[in-house]
Amino acid sequence: MSDTILVTNNLTKKYGDKLAVDSASISIRKGAIFGLIGMNGAGKTTIMKMISGMVKPTSGDYDYTGFDCKKEDAFSRIGALIEAPAIYPNMSAYDNMKMKCLAYGINSKEYIEEKLKLVGLGYTGKKKAGKFSLGMKQRLGIALALVGDPDFLLLDEPINGLDPQGIVEVREMLLKLSQEKGVTILISSHILEELSKIATDYAIIGNGRIIEQISQQELLSKCKDKIVIKSDSTSAIIPVLDRIGVTDYELVDSKTIYVYNKNEEVNRINKEIAMADILVDSIGVATSDIEEYFLETTSKGAGTANNEPKEEASK
Repeated sequence: MSDTILVTNNLTKKYGDKLAVDSASISIRKGAIFGLIGMNGAGKTTIMKMISGMVKPTSGDYDYTGFDCKKEDAFSRIGALIEAPAIYPNMSAYDNMKMKCLAYGINSKEYIEEKLKLVGLGYTGKKKAGKFSLGMKQRLGIALALVGDPDFLLLDEPINGLDPQGIVEVREMLLKLSQEKGVTILISSHILEELSKIATDYAIIGNGRIIEQISQQELLSKCKDKIVIKSDSTSAIIPVLDRIGVTDYELVDSKTIYVYNKNEEVNRINKEIAMADILVDSIGVATSDIEEYFLETTSKGAGTANNEPKEEASK
């Protein structure tokens, strides 16, 4: 059986003449907490709807390589909270859970109470779900998604509406599910700073396109201190960096090079470039935080996709 749980191949979705998702290809490994990061309307929810079977792709495909069964059977091993939680407003949290459990053949008070306690709703008693705050409804949606103990959990903006304490509680819950239960989790969000506290891998999406798939370790590496070289002659600078043993660098665009080597000195690099008679516009040390990296990456990846249908306009 594969070490990956899901692979998508050029997933594309059109709504009329609007291109919501454009050739999205990602690979999610088992046990990962995978963050699907993008601005509102980038295509996150549409991707989740396609891989959960809610929406049929216009073209492309996906394969649950981690499940030794047909795609249709794999859906029974997936829990999902996509868009607004499907709850009965005139029922309590317990009764909402009971309805979902009965559909799964589960008739256990202890099972329901365990799931409600896990999401911080063990105290709500007979209070009707329609009277819940937005954050409480989100937590109930997560609890409902956990019915059946899924191997793969899809959560669309799960911290929306949560207060700071609620965000911490959801974060700890997801870490527990991943580390103790081995659940693979796919989370969509537009808040990279918060997601970076738990995610092991990311895919950054903009205008319906996957711009980059990157691990947590790679992301942290790219957000550390770096030397930024600005020049019209980057193609001539690269051989100089190679000659003096600078290996950890990136050609960001035709006029910008990032050097990530921690111990490299700006003065030494500047001197070697000058000795090669190459003009630079500027050279210096800069630090990017995670949000800056996200904004920079999405701006570079901005394209022509026409984006979201009405139901995802707020995502």
